[in-house]
Amino acid sequence: MFDILSGGILGSLFGGLFRLAPEVLKFMDKKNERNHELSMWEHQCQLEAQRGAQKLSEIGAQREAAVDVGAMDALNAAISQQAEMSKAAGGWSASLSASVRPVVTYWIIFLWSIAQAWFMVTSISSGLAPADAFKQIMSPDFMALISGTINYWFLDRTLKARGL
Repeated sequence: MFDILSGGILGSLFGGLFRLAPEVLKFMDKKNERNHELSMWEHQCQLEAQRGAQKLSEIGAQREAAVDVGAMDALNAAISQQAEMSKAAGGWSASLSASVRPVVTYWIIFLWSIAQAWFMVTSISSGLAPADAFKQIMSPDFMALISGTINYWFLDRTLKARGL
């Protein structure tokens, strides 16, 4: 039996295994390294996708801001043009032109108020509590009408005072 060991066959076998072991370890290390590189690549792709989405949202916000600025410029131009036209017309035409917006505003608010008062009276007469009837009268449509009218008359003056 010692002849086999001394003959070198077993020594060669062990030598071959020990020489092959580092190669196997290198292969396993390369496999882990490739998995790590793949994981890093996937994370980098996700990061780039998030950056792209953020850039798109920034572009959208800039576009919306530009649209808002354009709308304000158009509103200011329309108001200035109407003022210039009424000044150029002069006389009773200018007075009539200047009175159109206030008269229409008063007319709309008067009609809407009559409708709201009628609704309030009919609601209360049908047994609804006055507080509940008032809550129903203050609908989003009514609030939009009132706030739009107030914004038109007072915001217009504020913007003119600021030179916008």
